[in-house]
Amino acid sequence: MSGLIGDSASDVSLAVVVPCYRETANVLDTLAKIPAEVATIYCVDDGCPDATGDYIERHCDDPRVRILRREMNGGVGAAMVTGYRQALLDGADIIVKIDGDGQMDPASILQFVTPIIEGHADYTKGNRFFVLADLAGMPRRRLFGNAVLSFLTKLSTGYWRNFDPTNGYTAIHGRVLKLLPLDKLQPGYFFESDMLYRLSTIRARVVDIPLTAIYADEESHLNDLKIIPVFATRHLRNFLSRIFYCYFLRDFHLASLQWLLGPALMLFGGTFGLFKWQQSISLGIEASAGTVMLAGLPLIIGLQLLLSAIGFDIDNQPTTALHPQLRE
Repeated sequence: MSGLIGDSASDVSLAVVVPCYRETANVLDTLAKIPAEVATIYCVDDGCPDATGDYIERHCDDPRVRILRREMNGGVGAAMVTGYRQALLDGADIIVKIDGDGQMDPASILQFVTPIIEGHADYTKGNRFFVLADLAGMPRRRLFGNAVLSFLTKLSTGYWRNFDPTNGYTAIHGRVLKLLPLDKLQPGYFFESDMLYRLSTIRARVVDIPLTAIYADEESHLNDLKIIPVFATRHLRNFLSRIFYCYFLRDFHLASLQWLLGPALMLFGGTFGLFKWQQSISLGIEASAGTVMLAGLPLIIGLQLLLSAIGFDIDNQPTTALHPQLRE
């Protein structure tokens, strides 16, 4: 593998974090397949009622494996923050996240870390939608749920060219991870989406890695359809925060005015039009051409401004990796 700018490939320390919650059925097989290039494997027992951490200690003799225990179950995000913190303390350069349920092939780890090592990405994530033929093995409910969540994530994070946001197969450079507020990351299943939002605020480059998911007899703890309303609320909050931070607080563009004027004109046109429409029905008087124009024109102009702002946001996605510019 090519070296980092200022680094050599042999100097790159790879770590893997495996959040463990009721994963005794597949976790040993997952750990056995992790490539030898990985220096340390952190298995985080997230208050598991099945004591997955103890199970790994009894049945796994891989010296790279370290068990981290959380007394209370906090969710996949909380488990990952525990693993991230320890990996950073131990000096890991690149930290990979894989689940222990057997759905992710550990042999793909080198595919995830190579763009980071070569300085082309700060964060890589799996994309199960890249190869059309692979979608045949994905449950239809999960396919629909991921499509909806992907659009919401694009809007809230600004990573319009990335897909499959809930995919948990990821890798991140340690220098970039240190810039993120780990204590503010969502502890539950919104963790992956919240990571993308936090990465967008520092303009880190995210690259998708084509991935074929493995669906066997394991049960997913995530119901894509039930979480859509919950995730939608959180995406709206992140979207508003990102627009304010990136387009008004940190920088100012023509798109900043478009983000303001577009929704304002649409709100005025829509409110005025509905009021006049209701008034004309109650009084039995047809609205004049001027009234229709006064309602319709702000709607049209506002929509055009909003679309222009979104177009600028799409083109504004980071294309240069951040971590080569950072030094310890």
